[in-house]
Amino acid sequence: MTEPDELYTLRAQYWLGHYSLALDEGRQAARRPMPPHLKSEREEMMLRSQLALGQYDAVISEGGGSPNPTLQALALHARLLGDPSTSSSVLDSLKAILSSPEAASNTSLQLIACHIYLAANHIKEALQCADEDSVLAQLGCAHLSVAYGRSKAEDAVHILSGLSEQYGPSVLLLNSLAVANMVGGKYELAEGNLNEALQQSSGGGANAEDADTLVNLVVCMQHMGKSSNEIGKYLGMLREGHGGHPFVQGLVQVEGAFERESHKYLSA
Repeated sequence: MTEPDELYTLRAQYWLGHYSLALDEGRQAARRPMPPHLKSEREEMMLRSQLALGQYDAVISEGGGSPNPTLQALALHARLLGDPSTSSSVLDSLKAILSSPEAASNTSLQLIACHIYLAANHIKEALQCADEDSVLAQLGCAHLSVAYGRSKAEDAVHILSGLSEQYGPSVLLLNSLAVANMVGGKYELAEGNLNEALQQSSGGGANAEDADTLVNLVVCMQHMGKSSNEIGKYLGMLREGHGGHPFVQGLVQVEGAFERESHKYLSA
């Protein structure tokens, strides 16, 4: 097993969704001497944390003028997320970056390119990338256990609870834990996880009232047989703050179809 280096904590905080803590760790790491490759990775992880926090202008400013193609790609991702209408120009610029001979061996660049293609809904072009970080390996095992169903749900809960105890419960970890509890039929525990996640995400910033948390709350409450008024509260928050979310868009389509069909019977 590889010994932890100066960026171990920074990576762990990022992968677990503690983006503000990752930025703090990155700033502290900047004060310590480190080899050029770790310095480059630190800059990348800090921009990725800013991107996750919705600080798109900062990522564009810092990454756009960098000679590092990985940071340039992060700036492109920020442009796309900040203004989806820039999709065509962003993809053209990304293709130019990926055309360099060194691009194929740059795993960070390939991963960012994958995210950009996914954000642009270019599924076929999205690249498959892997990271062997031990925290990611644990997250991967947890997600695989959830995919197996109820028989493995407790394994996922055990892994995710351990990560939460070690690094602190982030919104991402709490949502993953809630899903594992729901798969295991433990809806009361899942609701507790999600209420904690909602409290965290409502603390301010670009992640206020996290959309995934709200979606999971709606699903959890439906399984628990909660009233339409209770469920409607979170649906309203979703509609108001995340109108472009696929879950909301799906609801709009279904409601529109129902409305059209109901008019046929009213006019008959």
